[in-house]
Amino acid sequence: MAEHKIKEGQPGILRAALFGCCPNCGAKTLFAGVVRFANSCSSCELDFTQYNVGDGPAAFLTMIVGAVVIALAIMVDIAVRPPFWLHAMIWVPFTVILIVGLLRFAKGALIASEHRNQAGEVK
Repeated sequence: MAEHKIKEGQPGILRAALFGCCPNCGAKTLFAGVVRFANSCSSCELDFTQYNVGDGPAAFLTMIVGAVVIALAIMVDIAVRPPFWLHAMIWVPFTVILIVGLLRFAKGALIASEHRNQAGEVK
């Protein structure tokens, strides 16, 4: 297995994912929106469009967060028996916040690992 050298200034995958850092230079330029990637790094000009993150993180997170939220909602319902409208007021925003927050992290980690491992499209 080939070892990949980490260049100086290049952040680790966890740091890049948590702070939205460019996987090449470490500048906080990875995202242009809440979960939308910038086209390129304004610092080192790395082209982020060359990486294909796709919908994998979103689908995977939706299933995991959905299972956790359903389990929590069932436990709350068994313990407290709140009305349906209260369940909706609690779980809908909680789910959205959790998915968006984790999606940003997951997409950042995936693009950082693609860069680190020099992953690309097969031609």
